Amino acid sequence: MKIHQPHAELPTHTVTNMPPHIGDQDLWASDRVLRETVEREGGARFTDAIAAFGPIAGAVDTFDLADQADRHPPQLHAFDRYGMRIDQVEFHPAYHALMDMAIGHGLPNFAWRHEGPGAQVAHFALNYLFNQAEGGVMCPMSMTYSAVPVFRGNPGLADDWLERVLSTDYDRRDIPAAEKRGATIGMFMTEKQGGSDVRANTTRATLSEGPGGPGSAYRLTGHKFFCSAPMSDAFLTLAQTDAGLSCFLVPRFTPDGGRNRLFLQRLKDKLGNRSNASSEIEYHDTWSMMIGKEGRGIRTIIEMVQANRVYCGVSSAALMRQALVRALYHCSHRDAFGARLIEQPLMRNVLADLALETEAATALAFRVTRALDEAAHDPAAAALARVGPAVAKYWICKRAPVQIGEALECHGGPGYVEESVMPRLYREAPVNSIWEGSGNIMCLDVLRAIGRDRHAAPALMTELEAARGGHPLLDRRIDALGSVLAGPPADLESQARRLTEWLAVAWQASLLVRHAPEPVSDAFCASRLGSEWHGAFGTLPSAGELAAIISRAYPV
Repeated sequence: MKIHQPHAELPTHTVTNMPPHIGDQDLWASDRVLRETVEREGGARFTDAIAAFGPIAGAVDTFDLADQADRHPPQLHAFDRYGMRIDQVEFHPAYHALMDMAIGHGLPNFAWRHEGPGAQVAHFALNYLFNQAEGGVMCPMSMTYSAVPVFRGNPGLADDWLERVLSTDYDRRDIPAAEKRGATIGMFMTEKQGGSDVRANTTRATLSEGPGGPGSAYRLTGHKFFCSAPMSDAFLTLAQTDAGLSCFLVPRFTPDGGRNRLFLQRLKDKLGNRSNASSEIEYHDTWSMMIGKEGRGIRTIIEMVQANRVYCGVSSAALMRQALVRALYHCSHRDAFGARLIEQPLMRNVLADLALETEAATALAFRVTRALDEAAHDPAAAALARVGPAVAKYWICKRAPVQIGEALECHGGPGYVEESVMPRLYREAPVNSIWEGSGNIMCLDVLRAIGRDRHAAPALMTELEAARGGHPLLDRRIDALGSVLAGPPADLESQARRLTEWLAVAWQASLLVRHAPEPVSDAFCASRLGSEWHGAFGTLPSAGELAAIISRAYPV
């Protein structure tokens, strides 16, 4: 899209020293770190598809659609004008345009339609690109993606749902899924009294039809407190039976074509992720079908949760990348104190530090996606696919709001206004830390994985040991982690955050030592693994490496 510059000659002054409009971005071609990462982690055979999406995701028109969808959040219509219950959510046309774009390019199902080496890496690369423009649409993308293994594990469901879930057609009509060209899936898990502690759920399931157990129909009564994408065609949910917490599929329409008794109470007024509807719902004699074994609902749903955690890490890394791009661009076109901002020594330190954090986040996120590709054939990869999402989600999602806040500050006042895109990125960042388990849940899950999977700790140590000798501070951290992981995990609960942070940063350092240029890996290790690092940006110890780090990150 061509940008026509506005008038700079105003009645009282001439506008100078303001960056030109950033214009269209090719989010793939301009990001050498992402290109290297995708090739290294096995996604090279899909680069044509990713490259084709890069300029679409980064177009000015796409960012404009995202801005419109964010400024015009969805509206709930619980009743029609005759007082009939309809439980519909109205979205701005921009949201539908973004959904059509995302589904049309395979964001919810690319990995499942192109199975084989590198498919998961390529899938998440596509989502990494799109998430830089719009995060709200990513919620139904990720839940639909993560539902596919659940459907495949239940043949009756696969016959009814897989073809539509794997479709690249966005069908927004509120009609039975059997009549649609494509379908999306949501998750309704948490309740008011429990939150992440889903074992405290009180929603009850009563057998309605069939012998009971998987494939039988049940009626649900209860509530769910945080239900995103409520216009999806069906939802995976948890409810109690006499055997314990079980998993159920709740479609928007019952098998006879009538509206299911799924009542939207209100939409959440959220900090960010505003284009996506998040609701509170009540079940009252709601039709559902049990999936998985009765009483094993958490086991049934855990694979879906793990996949969504990978989305959280990748999405946060993507937000960091776009924040970095905007900061680099602004500072390259803005003069202050006699030089361009990007040439000022302290600002160079800040920008280089932001670049380090972004590359490390991207490297870790995509190393975890490779583990998803390899898990079926490699026990070590399976262990990394179990523990890695929690490690990556915890740390990347914790660092994203801080990194984006610093990138916003690089703009000064112009970064604090909505037109800059920076406020939307900043508001979007915290949701990934909360969704699918907040920080404490992630760290406790790391401990559980290490304690229950005998391959987990060795797999993590193998990742770290691969970089031994690359930097003395990393070697020291590897030794310390080896000693901690050799001890009993039960003794670590109060220190679980420290352990998870140590693992995440050491794993990032190991990846950078092995795969990034020396100025990048040396600066990362010297800052993040040293005793003086406290997480603030702009404190890199060596000025000589800054130019090389910035040059590598600069959009080309």
